[in-house]
Amino acid sequence: MKKFENVAMYEGNPKWENAISRNEKLYDPVYGDAPMRTEFDRDYTRIINCNAYRRLKHKTQVFFAPKNDHICTRIEHVNLVDSISNTIANFLGLNSELTSAIAVTHDIGHSPFGHQGESILSEIAQREYGDKFWHGGNGLHLVDDLELLSDLAGIKRNLNLTYAVRDGIPGHCGNPNPNGQKPREEFIDLKEFTFSNKFAPYTWEACVVKIADNISYLGRDLEDAKEMKIITDRDINNIDKSIENIRVNNSSIIGYLIGDLCNNSTVAEGLRFSEEAYNTMEKIKKFNNEKIYQNEKIQPTKRYFKVVMNEIFYALKNAYNGTATVKNIRKMKRYYPYLSEEFSNWLEVYSNSIVRDNNNLCNKIIYDLNDINNYSRAIIDYMSGMTDQYIVRIYNEIVSF
Repeated sequence: MKKFENVAMYEGNPKWENAISRNEKLYDPVYGDAPMRTEFDRDYTRIINCNAYRRLKHKTQVFFAPKNDHICTRIEHVNLVDSISNTIANFLGLNSELTSAIAVTHDIGHSPFGHQGESILSEIAQREYGDKFWHGGNGLHLVDDLELLSDLAGIKRNLNLTYAVRDGIPGHCGNPNPNGQKPREEFIDLKEFTFSNKFAPYTWEACVVKIADNISYLGRDLEDAKEMKIITDRDINNIDKSIENIRVNNSSIIGYLIGDLCNNSTVAEGLRFSEEAYNTMEKIKKFNNEKIYQNEKIQPTKRYFKVVMNEIFYALKNAYNGTATVKNIRKMKRYYPYLSEEFSNWLEVYSNSIVRDNNNLCNKIIYDLNDINNYSRAIIDYMSGMTDQYIVRIYNEIVSF
């Protein structure tokens, strides 16, 4: 028997009914009496077929480099986390279908321009309506309220994922517990998850994804930094000398940390690294932070991102006029034809701006345009879903004549 088999999220686990619960019943599949997919496999399929997942291929992971095909984007990072977490889950005897569903969903709420874009949106949100933006909470909001899929009748509905997969979105954020990562017992309202590490994840599978997320970027960011000429071979050789147990490259880091985690984890003590592996991980994190993330070559793009996001926000906020806002946005077409068309159409799907007569829409109405703060939230939500390319196109339209 594998080490974690008795606590894996399968039928018979005391948390099972909570884990597979949905806000509403999904439509019945058409395969006959025998279901071809599990609840978690259905979630996996729903995610990889939705537009928010597709957009991750054009969102920054760390480096804004839209013309370099070999720099890691958000979608590649998600795939790496899926691969690493599946290796761990399979070795330990956990539910790999749930693990994969959480892994492909975990970063669905990321904004354009990576964590820098996330920080800028949070600044705008705090300034405008006193709340913060963070990708874990935004990801949960996106899968619950914004992202749509057509059912068998062609009617667009909210994704309606299982509790266990939804929990993994805010649950992956933050560093794992160095003394052993374990799941929580409480079945909470996930809207209470308002910042990183406020709660532990609900399942062991989500705990695995949380750790895999931390493993996945260490070596990959080193590779990209070298490709971007932010660090040199000499820099890598210097950190290589300070770490005796492995060569500092992506393959070695991933293989070493996966093996160490699997060998040292137990149900009693949680998912954990040896002291040696944990210290190695922290050394690489420290190096990456000092030499890569804080590098002066990245600072100009941070300033550029701030201008782009604030200009788009102000352009849209200036159109506010209660329930007549959509009409005002359409009047902007003379100056901003693309932005005007795209945002007004988007608002009509999610706001009370019109009487809904589209029988193909059956999603939640979440914005009350009588409230300017609600409208400001709508702008933030709209911007957070943009890709790097899309937001730059919108900005260029605003500043061009």
